[in-house]
Amino acid sequence: MNWTIDSAHTTAGFKVRHLGLTNVRGTFSGVSGTIETDDQGRPTSVKASIPVKTVNTGNADRDGHLQGADFFDAAAHPSIEFVSTSVTPSGDGYDIQGHLTMHGVTKPVTLKAEVSAPVTDPFSQARKIGGEATIDISRKDFGLTWNAALETGGVMVADKVQIHLEVEAVQA
Repeated sequence: MNWTIDSAHTTAGFKVRHLGLTNVRGTFSGVSGTIETDDQGRPTSVKASIPVKTVNTGNADRDGHLQGADFFDAAAHPSIEFVSTSVTPSGDGYDIQGHLTMHGVTKPVTLKAEVSAPVTDPFSQARKIGGEATIDISRKDFGLTWNAALETGGVMVADKVQIHLEVEAVQA
């Protein structure tokens, strides 16, 4: 079965350590893509695109900096892309292996995912599926190396970024 990601009910979120003190959290909206499943709703492939210009951390100055050349460079790299290469059952969920492209760099990654069985939306009568996926990445692996040293040691922005996806898709 083929499904289309519902941008209105899908978010991509992240958190990264700031100053070694707290986590800065942000989201991206406008996620688009497709999911393929077998007849029981088990995922077999995933393709998703996240527009960088939609980054929202609740601070306009920081969001502008993230969109700029020091970080995502949205002008040169307007989207973050994921294309699966395989899906493997793992415990109660799935390991979704694929290629993540961010800031012009493509790396193999594995998303840890849980997927719900298909349901019928009582308002639209459309068939839908949903799921969550998480992954930790090194931002340096994707060329996101901007930082500032702290007088007490350490750096302003940690290398490890936790990504969390909440996805709802409509049967195509």
